[in-house]
Amino acid sequence: MNDSLLEVKNLRINYETSDGVVHAVNGIDFSIDEGEALGLVGETGAGKTTTALGIMRLVPDPPGRILEGEVLFQGRNLLEESPSAMKQHRGKDISMIFQDPMTSLNPVMTVGAQIAEVVRIHEKLSRAQAEVRAAQMLEMVGIPAERMTDYPHQFSGGMKQRVVIAMALACSPKFIIADEPTTALDVTIQAQVLELIRDIQKKFNTGMLMITHDLGVVAEICSKIAIMYAGYIVEYGSIARIYENPMHPYTKGLFGSLPNLHEKVKRLNPIEGMMPDPANLPLGCPFEPRCPRKCFECKSLPRMIEVEKDHFVRCQLFGGCR
Repeated sequence: MNDSLLEVKNLRINYETSDGVVHAVNGIDFSIDEGEALGLVGETGAGKTTTALGIMRLVPDPPGRILEGEVLFQGRNLLEESPSAMKQHRGKDISMIFQDPMTSLNPVMTVGAQIAEVVRIHEKLSRAQAEVRAAQMLEMVGIPAERMTDYPHQFSGGMKQRVVIAMALACSPKFIIADEPTTALDVTIQAQVLELIRDIQKKFNTGMLMITHDLGVVAEICSKIAIMYAGYIVEYGSIARIYENPMHPYTKGLFGSLPNLHEKVKRLNPIEGMMPDPANLPLGCPFEPRCPRKCFECKSLPRMIEVEKDHFVRCQLFGGCR
């Protein structure tokens, strides 16, 4: 853990609104080594994007507040850094690929100028040198350098996402957060973008946090996975351990709701019910109202338990419930 590129410890983030306090992230822990990719998986509203914004110190304040925790990047706690220091980290050391390229790009600036701007801020290159770097980055993501003078509206959705990836990688960051980078793309373009992300990550030995709903994407890109539910990480470990032996009832429910090409079934098995309101979470296990194996002990919040090497589960089935 001490050699981790990024280590998140007991991170808690709330949104304090007029309707109440939204408990978005509730004391999560994970680590990512250099060149390693962690998949953060969960339903909409689980707290995945808020986790990413917390790492980047981009949680809107107000109404958002980082209550406690540590985000250690190469041993330095980003939550204690000054705003000016964080500006230097963002883009140079840590970059984020946002999920919607339509709103991530400035519509009145050419794509080349937007990539060059990132380079000039962090690398202190001349305008001409920054434009050369921008052209190289576009070529790297499969876009001809001649299109540097085009505006975002002149690109397809898949090409916009490639431009956003080029911007994120322009300064060769050590760590990338990819927030559902293929959500708005069709299946064919999605496969191309995922292949591009995987190749670039291996080429630059970059650490990555991949946020997605898709367990298939995680299997392709990541070596570790964290299953998130209602602001908690409920299962965490290596891909091999969790895909071969999922233990938390929620994780089993996610895998059970996927179609299997080798089995003929009339219906899939969806998880019954809805995720709880983050402003009114259950007192105990957040999954208890939907859990098919709930017991009396589930009325108290379970702790994270290592059930086997590199495999952690937050469930009373492994700590008291029989």
